[in-house]
Amino acid sequence: MTDLAPYASNPLASRGRFVAEHDAARRSPFQRDRDRIIHSAAFRRLKHKTQVFVYHEGDHYRTRLTHSLEVAQVARSMARALHLDEDLTEALSLAHDLGHTPFGHAGERELDQCMADHGGFDHNAQALRIVTRLERRYAGFDGLNLTWETLEGLVKHNGPVLDAGGNPAGRYAKLGLPHAIVEFARNHDLHLDSYASAEAQIAAISDDIAYNSHDIDDGLRAGLFEVNALLDVPIVGKAIREVDEMWPGLDRHRRIHETVRRVISWMIFDVIAQTRANAEANHVDNADAVRKAASAIVGFSPRMKQDNADLQAFLAKHMYQHAKVIAIMHRARRVVRDLFEAYSSDPAQLPTDWQDHGYSRGDSRQARQICDFIAGMTDRYALDEHKRLFDLDPLFR
Repeated sequence: MTDLAPYASNPLASRGRFVAEHDAARRSPFQRDRDRIIHSAAFRRLKHKTQVFVYHEGDHYRTRLTHSLEVAQVARSMARALHLDEDLTEALSLAHDLGHTPFGHAGERELDQCMADHGGFDHNAQALRIVTRLERRYAGFDGLNLTWETLEGLVKHNGPVLDAGGNPAGRYAKLGLPHAIVEFARNHDLHLDSYASAEAQIAAISDDIAYNSHDIDDGLRAGLFEVNALLDVPIVGKAIREVDEMWPGLDRHRRIHETVRRVISWMIFDVIAQTRANAEANHVDNADAVRKAASAIVGFSPRMKQDNADLQAFLAKHMYQHAKVIAIMHRARRVVRDLFEAYSSDPAQLPTDWQDHGYSRGDSRQARQICDFIAGMTDRYALDEHKRLFDLDPLFR
């Protein structure tokens, strides 16, 4: 514990859990959070939830589970170098995608439209709902009863969600705070107008690093673009040229791997150096000083921020907007919409333990229950349910 940086989250000083529990003799509060996340049903389901490709397209593409593990590895590396709490960092990295729907962002966008009259849908807010309400494993409480620091990080890892005046901020400035956050904040203060811990910020930027870098690998594997198309993307082109200079004639598979690992390493080293500089420049000497800072403490240098933006722009054009991806995601959105409409029209189609006969048709509480059920589905289960209800497979007709 003495090895922690002054601005790290100290598990001995945790603000605790909302339902009191006895401390574990051999595990810190943040270790217990990480372990509860790993053992949750929502975490296991990430195995069959996609990043960009639907599950049937191949065994080697990233899923939400493999992505979460990769985020955790990147985040632990940086937390260790910066002397932050590795267990809290890992817990947040593993939990950050718990709220994702089947079929990636396409499923999320469609479910948000389905819920437009009932508070909308947001995967970060859904993760909070899962860990505070929907997981039902423990006798003494619903959810996982995670520490204040982990819940704070889940909600605010991308920055404050309220401004100083109490108005929705950041990604929520236009549409307002999601239903799940508003509901939870009525009785639990997560200081929504401040930044989250340095550990949460590390988890957030590790998500960007893992997502962008590994989508290079998946995009190349799927044949959406070729290696040489990346030569004009500054950070990737630099990595390719270095690999080619060191190993002329290297086979394609190794050339790709050596390129991607360099991109990841350079980004990690950049974040570590820039975070140290930010902490020193802002005189950050405790965990609350991180929260009260005028801007995020963890981040890329200006040069790397631009390199990352260039990479994101390339992937948006050549991968996320590729005709093959757009076509399959358009069909995937139809699956989500069809399921929502079917369950709304006839709630008896829901599994028995998801039915609540006390709700009237169109009731927002019933819509939220249907939303929770669909959001928890894997790609495979969503397709199976669609086939059961409509006797056809929408992805292949």
